[in-house]
Amino acid sequence: MTESDKKTFLRKIRSFVRREGRLTPGQQRALDELWPQFGIEHDSGLIDFDEVFGRNAPRVLEIGFGNGASLAQQAAANPDMDFLGIEVHRPGVGSLLQAIEREGLQNVRVMQEDAVEIIRDQVAASTLDKVQLFFPDPWHKKKHHKRRIVQPAFVELLSDRLKHGGLFHMATDWQHYAEHMLEVMNNMDGFSNTSTAGDYVERPASRPLTKFEQRGHRLGHGVWDIIFKKE
Repeated sequence: MTESDKKTFLRKIRSFVRREGRLTPGQQRALDELWPQFGIEHDSGLIDFDEVFGRNAPRVLEIGFGNGASLAQQAAANPDMDFLGIEVHRPGVGSLLQAIEREGLQNVRVMQEDAVEIIRDQVAASTLDKVQLFFPDPWHKKKHHKRRIVQPAFVELLSDRLKHGGLFHMATDWQHYAEHMLEVMNNMDGFSNTSTAGDYVERPASRPLTKFEQRGHRLGHGVWDIIFKKE
């Protein structure tokens, strides 16, 4: 990928489409009342995680958390870790804020914008212990493959933001996308696959099993987890 291609991907090509559903009254209330405490605005400068969370702890960033159920579950199970979730869809953001309130979580913060732009503009180098990307849009049509978020330019960006020894954990239920992810990561310098077989890993306990995934298992659908470590 040329420097021009990298800049084009990081600035112009969206890996998502905004499909804004209707907010429930509870989601709207959460956005109105809880965002000031748990939300971080885009373009407000580099994030000082120690200041935001009031401590120094391992930091996990999740891209596209959906309705937030999995992220909230992780945060509740790991009170010694801090989580930053990024999601473009307001109903999902509202749902996560509701879960934060319901579970009394203090180790979660939320952002609503393009994750690529946030990571590029507001996350400093070597500040993340882990990046999670679970079930991103596979853009299954060949002409749309350029919109897949897992591209060399994006991985280079993550490499800069991850600490040495940090993890990039991906999961997808599209085999072709899993193969694409694996191919991209295998061609990136500075990363090693944590799979002893050099391909996929079993779902770790750190990634909760979603209702969508449980339904897929019953129907015989596969899910592929890929975890690479920054050297």
